[in-house]
Amino acid sequence: MSKPGIARYVALVPSSVMIGVFFAIPFALILAVSVSSPADDADFRLGFDLQHFQRFATWFYIERALFSAGLCALIAAISMTIAFPFTYFLTTFKRRSQDWWLIYILAQLSLSEVLIAFSWQILLSRTAGVGNILAWVGIVEKSFSMTPSAGAVIAALVYLTVPFSVLLLFPALSRMDRSLLEAARTLGASPMRTFFTVVIPITRPAIISGGVTVFVLTLGAIIVPQVLGAPQHWTLSVLITDQAIFNFNMPFASALAVVLLALSASVIAAVSWLGRRREV
Repeated sequence: MSKPGIARYVALVPSSVMIGVFFAIPFALILAVSVSSPADDADFRLGFDLQHFQRFATWFYIERALFSAGLCALIAAISMTIAFPFTYFLTTFKRRSQDWWLIYILAQLSLSEVLIAFSWQILLSRTAGVGNILAWVGIVEKSFSMTPSAGAVIAALVYLTVPFSVLLLFPALSRMDRSLLEAARTLGASPMRTFFTVVIPITRPAIISGGVTVFVLTLGAIIVPQVLGAPQHWTLSVLITDQAIFNFNMPFASALAVVLLALSASVIAAVSWLGRRREV
């Protein structure tokens, strides 16, 4: 191997070791606790006991896992649907305008999930929110609260993930070869047909990777489902927090965390496999 080749591998060692250590050690601890046994003093004893995974294998927790996956997939689809046309038109602006819009989007990323959750709770409340405005203009008879509801959870999570989607799509759309669009228009394709037959197929890898990233990001959301949703709208992440903090059941919380990680890894693996099949 040439010296430049060795130098590239050596340069990767520090970051690879850091990522491996910070991922492997916490995951090994969670895995060890997930198969531990309950102790008499309400603590746990390390061993190999699958009772916590057996507890997960009930319809309540399976239904929560399926609901979490479906909710996150829906939010990823909505987020990418909103972000894609916005990002596409943003790349047609002049560079100075693009910079200002990107700064504006990055500023929204500084808002924490906690702040977004409570802001949406106020916005959808009965006394100071949208319901009060609808009653004031006469659309409804009296104000009403829109929380807790699945719609509130979806709206807040979409608000949270759209800026991420824009930033994930922007590099691919800004590097797209515009001569292909001009060729399609020259051949008589309408703007709408050009968009669906040229732009989307070219940027499909960015759309898929962006959707998977938003899915994984949403899967870990805790505050928004807990604040804006009813218990039937809670995701697996909320149940993990509930078991770890309020029920002090770390082994079962760890088992749920392992299931959540397996669910996330399965989606990433399935999407990667489908992507490779399309390329063959």
